Amino acid sequence: MRLTSFLPPEQSLAGAPAGIAPAPRTGVLAGDEIVDLTDPAVDLPGDMVRLLASGAGALEAASRAARGRGRRWPVPAVRLLAPVPAPPKVLAIGMNYRDHVAELGGTPPEYQYWFNKQRTCVVGPGEPILVPAVSEAVDYEGELAIVIGRRCKNVPAARWLEVVAGFTVINDVSVRDWQWRTPTFTMGKSFDTHGPSGPFLVTPDEVPDPGSLGVRTWVNDDLRQDSSTAELIFGCAAMVEYLTTAFPLEPGDVLATGTPAGVGAGFDPPRWLRPGDTVRIEIDGIGRLENPVAAEPAPRPSGLD
Repeated sequence: MRLTSFLPPEQSLAGAPAGIAPAPRTGVLAGDEIVDLTDPAVDLPGDMVRLLASGAGALEAASRAARGRGRRWPVPAVRLLAPVPAPPKVLAIGMNYRDHVAELGGTPPEYQYWFNKQRTCVVGPGEPILVPAVSEAVDYEGELAIVIGRRCKNVPAARWLEVVAGFTVINDVSVRDWQWRTPTFTMGKSFDTHGPSGPFLVTPDEVPDPGSLGVRTWVNDDLRQDSSTAELIFGCAAMVEYLTTAFPLEPGDVLATGTPAGVGAGFDPPRWLRPGDTVRIEIDGIGRLENPVAAEPAPRPSGLD
């Protein structure tokens, strides 16, 4: 099953009243159509976090809806958003691909190295990645993301899939000079629009082996990253076990599992993103995420009136 968040044809961010964004809806892919899970015939939550938190029964109802008579539109007619537009947490692991560690001249880490991205950086497919006025060192990182489906703590590695709602594609966009200023990375990883994800949340039954998925990233027509999750140093099970040793994971949490070799910082000279570029990330069995790159509009204070 492939779930998403979307806006129907009659809604758009451009047409919303000032300061008020239209409410996303949840949907399920049925062939080349999106079925609206908020339709009264289905009656599921329009918020993805609430849908996932509703449990297995809600997901079974979503699966049935793909075969039902609920309101639906062709995929091109709707605006696909990030599958989880407002995740409770976005956590990302660094230096987790053998080939990426090698390209940067490092050695595989002994422990998992996690940092957080502020959830306000999340955007959906097709939305621009903005190059901020304060930096030109903006990099791409194509990654597989795990989406958590239930609140969990102290999860044994052998049972990690029991707490997973599904998988999606994420671009861990990084402002490298800001990232390297502090060991926590948070500032350089959290600029607005620097967490594109989507287009779908793919449930585990459609992903037989998350540890053997091709991961490829293009900038324009230039293939920059071409690897596999087989290169992961710490696999998905180890990541879930490690994180839940310290704190609970919650429905809708997004875990970015690391990026392979081929990032812009790995070239000499570095190959940063520029306005006018397009970044396309494809992961076998999960989907394709594509975003244009644009200059940030002139910054102005907000929330101060």
